[in-house]
Amino acid sequence: MSAKLDRQGAGATPKAAAGKQRLSSAATGGGAYRRTSSGPLPAAGGRASSDGEYPYFWFTEESYSSLFLAVSSRVRVAVRLRPRNAEELVADADFGDCVELLPELKRLKLRKNNWESETYEFDELLTEFSSQKRVYEVVAKPVVESVMEGYNGTVMAYGQTGTGKTFTLGRLGEEDTAARGIMVRAMEDILADITPETDSVSVSYLQLYMEMIQDLLDPVNDNIAIVEDPRTGDVSLPGATVVEVRDQKSFVDLLRVGEAHRVAANTKLNTESSRSHAILMVNVRRSVKGRTEMDASISGENGHSSSMMGSFRPPIVRKRSEGHTLEEAKSINLSLSALGKCINALAENSPHVPVRDSKLTRLLKDSFGGTARTSLVVTIGPSPRHRGETTSTIMFGQRAMKVENMVKLKEEFDYKSLCRRLDIELDKLIAENERQRKYFDDEVERIRAEAQCRIAEAERECKITLENEKMKYHQEYLDSIKILEEKWKIHQQSPKKQIKEAESTTNDVGEVHNLLQNEKMLRQSAEDEASDLKNQVSHWKKLEATATAEVVKLRKMLDTEGSQKEKLEEEISVLRSQLLQMSMEADETRRSLDKGDGPGKIFPSLDSLVSQTRGSQPREQSNGPKQPIAKLFEQVGLQKILSLLESEEPDVRVHAVKVVANLAAEEANQEKIVEAGGLSSLLMLLRSSEDETIRRVAAGAIANLAMNETNQDLIMAQGGVTLLSMTASDAEDPQTLRMVAGAIANLCGNDKLQTRLRGEGGIKALLGMVRCGHPDVLAQVARGIANFAKCESRAATQGNKVGKSLLIDDGALPWIVKNANNEAAPIRRHIELALCHLAQHEVNSKDIIGEGALWELVRISRDCSREDIRMLAYRTLTSSPTLQAEMRRLGIKM
Repeated sequence: MSAKLDRQGAGATPKAAAGKQRLSSAATGGGAYRRTSSGPLPAAGGRASSDGEYPYFWFTEESYSSLFLAVSSRVRVAVRLRPRNAEELVADADFGDCVELLPELKRLKLRKNNWESETYEFDELLTEFSSQKRVYEVVAKPVVESVMEGYNGTVMAYGQTGTGKTFTLGRLGEEDTAARGIMVRAMEDILADITPETDSVSVSYLQLYMEMIQDLLDPVNDNIAIVEDPRTGDVSLPGATVVEVRDQKSFVDLLRVGEAHRVAANTKLNTESSRSHAILMVNVRRSVKGRTEMDASISGENGHSSSMMGSFRPPIVRKRSEGHTLEEAKSINLSLSALGKCINALAENSPHVPVRDSKLTRLLKDSFGGTARTSLVVTIGPSPRHRGETTSTIMFGQRAMKVENMVKLKEEFDYKSLCRRLDIELDKLIAENERQRKYFDDEVERIRAEAQCRIAEAERECKITLENEKMKYHQEYLDSIKILEEKWKIHQQSPKKQIKEAESTTNDVGEVHNLLQNEKMLRQSAEDEASDLKNQVSHWKKLEATATAEVVKLRKMLDTEGSQKEKLEEEISVLRSQLLQMSMEADETRRSLDKGDGPGKIFPSLDSLVSQTRGSQPREQSNGPKQPIAKLFEQVGLQKILSLLESEEPDVRVHAVKVVANLAAEEANQEKIVEAGGLSSLLMLLRSSEDETIRRVAAGAIANLAMNETNQDLIMAQGGVTLLSMTASDAEDPQTLRMVAGAIANLCGNDKLQTRLRGEGGIKALLGMVRCGHPDVLAQVARGIANFAKCESRAATQGNKVGKSLLIDDGALPWIVKNANNEAAPIRRHIELALCHLAQHEVNSKDIIGEGALWELVRISRDCSREDIRMLAYRTLTSSPTLQAEMRRLGIKM
């Protein structure tokens, strides 16, 4: 058997070399084109850390000559959370879970402490209440379906010891059928989908223990060598036992036998921890629909077959030596370390993937970065005591999601089976031809015999008739002679009468001669009729051959028309679904266009924010902060207020920054705050403080100060954009992001700061904040992009700027096009302005067309609710030669 995975190159989409995986090694087989099917069945085993473990499996088919259809497919990763066990319910009773699953958002929160958490996104999240059936349908069923369609497939479980990998994959469900694991359910689906007469399923069950591959179905075979083809790079395991599976019961018996030979040990987290990597490989052999396949043998290359099940009853092997367990952990961690290096290299598109560092990575070449459709289930526990292992497991899943596989559909061509099938078909055709030929010969003989009979009958009838006529005429002739003689005697005396009688006799002889001629003609006619019958027989043969050819031709035409009809029905179904989807999208677009959202506030004053953060202060203080703050400003002085920003007491710093923020909201105080060093203090708080409230209010104060052009230069000079960008990347609170976005948006309106602002990451920070999705944050981002685009347009008009827009270089155009028709009026208005300003510069036209922004410009020129923006879009479209040419090509009329 062999498992093939090659990875060549290291581009954005890694290329997977053509490969094959073989489990069944039957030397003979029927069928012409054969589809290789590969997919997962699980087995418990493996480790994620020093105490972790994971099982994995795949199955494929033997091939001879293959045709590939390649499709890029990312590794799908699902996370399953185990419920608390009895020990954790007691030991962690006073602590919350270290993870929180949000299945509806497909997000996982990993808590660092009671205040901070990190969020990760996965393909699927399975809570502690998820059933085994749900886990199978989400994780493994898509892979199994792909396998039955002809793709290689892998399902792999990864996680810390005791987090439920064996329960998820290897549970047999003998006592409770609802508890069946992925492997049992997958084999049920496979056996239900195959045809026993033409298809076959065979399995091999192995374990990788102490860097040795051992056969769990034949314990004597404990060091199977990996053989690699030097020409193609295909990896095979020729020494493994292959057993054909006919029903579900025999498969469960195989799993039970294999589990009896697994190596286990007692660890701190699991009293029955599997100490090896288990691999269950399933080979599905299927024939193309409509063809038959003949397999003369299911025995493997090593001489074992399914008949040896009777001897698989060995004792259970359990090893609990502490020293041996240490060596096991070293070997397991060696394999997992090599696997982690490979995953990192694939996720980073590294030109070198170290698959040869361990036997595990060599066997899994095809699963990560190869040709298999791979699904990974990551199992974690809720206990905060194991946060480190949980974090490591989650990060492994995150890196695995970046791995791209080049999934290939393999249509295999079995030359031996084809030759055997052709021989059979040839024999059938020869026999059929002989039968047809004999039938035709018999029919010709029958027609010839019938014609000969008819000819003989006609000849007999003609002969009889001729004889009768001859005798009749002869008798008449004799009678005539006799009469003539009598007449001659009677009229001998009259010469004239004699002459008349002689003439009469001559006339009678002529009539007899005419009758003889008629008989000859009748005989010739009978012979001609017999010849015609022979010609008709030959003609019937030709007509029958022509009719047979026509029947074959009509059958082919019917088959062709049937296939074309099926294709047309599929295309009609697709077109109907597309039409329904387009109709729904059109209705949604119409509703969004008809909705009338009035312009809202883009950047509310800081007073509302401060009032929200003062939950512990009396209501009357939060309702009217300006008069007490102004009085405090006059009595205490600005310097003392600013000095409180450096206080060691957090509450004092919070109140001080709120006071400074309120003062900065008034333009009259901004110059005094800057002269007294307030801007530097606010930037220092933004740099050093970890309090979310302080950072939010400080960012709001900087946003207010950034409304002044002089202050904008000072903010840039003191590295304010860099600090704002760092805050934007770290913050999760929408209000903090709104303040940061407002500050950067104000800086975007300064013509002199365009290049510096972009160079220090201001534009990328703006675009990065759209991840929040909050309408207020998106409105500030849109305002900043509109300000920046307006300044660029003005600089280009004045001749101070050449080249493409910096916004386009930083990748802002796709987001602009996506949100050009946003339902929120503030966002939509700013995005429409930004798009119009970008399109005014001719050098941006190609990018405008390439990203599909031309259609949005046309829509703005027609449907925008604001007349000034609508006219600006119209002038932009009519003044650009490139846009005009593209509109003419697309048939768009203004």
